[in-house]
Amino acid sequence: MAAMPSKSTPHGAEAAALSDRAVADQRVATPGAALKALRRKHGWTLAEVSKRTGLPTSTLSKIENDRMSPTFDKLARISTGLQIDIATLFGGDGGADAQPAASARRCIVRAGEGKAIETKNYSHLYPAWDLLNKRIIPIVAELHARSLEEFGELIRHPGEEYTYVLEGEVDLYTSVYAPVRLKAGDSIYFDSGMGHAYIAASEGPCRVLSLCSAPETQLIAATAGRPRSEEARRSAAPARRRRRR
Repeated sequence: MAAMPSKSTPHGAEAAALSDRAVADQRVATPGAALKALRRKHGWTLAEVSKRTGLPTSTLSKIENDRMSPTFDKLARISTGLQIDIATLFGGDGGADAQPAASARRCIVRAGEGKAIETKNYSHLYPAWDLLNKRIIPIVAELHARSLEEFGELIRHPGEEYTYVLEGEVDLYTSVYAPVRLKAGDSIYFDSGMGHAYIAASEGPCRVLSLCSAPETQLIAATAGRPRSEEARRSAAPARRRRRR
C-alpha cells in the first residue's frame, strides 16, 4: 500500500512561515528603517541629517517611513553625508556584538576588469565594484604626479590602508612622517586619516595595490580632487597678489 503524502497541520505551516519571516527580518532591512535607527542612535534630528546630506527633510521622512524608495543618488548622498558605507543602509540591526553568519560569497575579477576612475593624480581601478557591503576596498592605482608640488594638497579619509607596490618606485608622503621610498615588492600599512600622497619616483609606470577600510564612496570623494578650473584659480591667485605689491 502506497504511503500517503504527509500534510502539514495549519499550526505547523504557520509556525514555519513565522520562522522563515523571522530569519528574513534578521537579514533584510529597508534603507528607511536603517536610516531611522542610525539617526536615533546618534540623536540627530531630520533637520541635522538634511543639512549633512543636502536632502529635504520631507524626502528623508518619506524614506524613513517607506513612502519613498530612494534612488542610488539619494543613497550615495546619505552615505557620504553621514560617513557610512552605503551597504549599511541595507543591513540588519542585530547589534555590534552579533556574530554574522558566513555569507560564502565571492567575486572573481579578470585582468583589467573593474570600475575605472580617472583623477588628476591617479588612474584608479576598483575591482569587485559590484560586490556590496565590502569591509575592505581593493584599489589598483597608477600614479601620475612626479612631485609633491604637482600632486597638490594631501588627501585623507577614514580608516586604515595597506599598500603594496606592484611596479616602479613610489614615494609616500604623509602629514606626520618623513617621506619613505618603496620599491616593487615593498609594502606599508598606515592610518589613512593622516594626510598622504603617493608620488611616482621612477621612470615608467608606477602602480600600487591598496586595500582600504574606508567606505567606497568616501574613498572616491577623497581622491577626486578639486576641479581643474578651481586649481587654476588657486594657482593664479599668488601671482596676482605679487603683481599688486
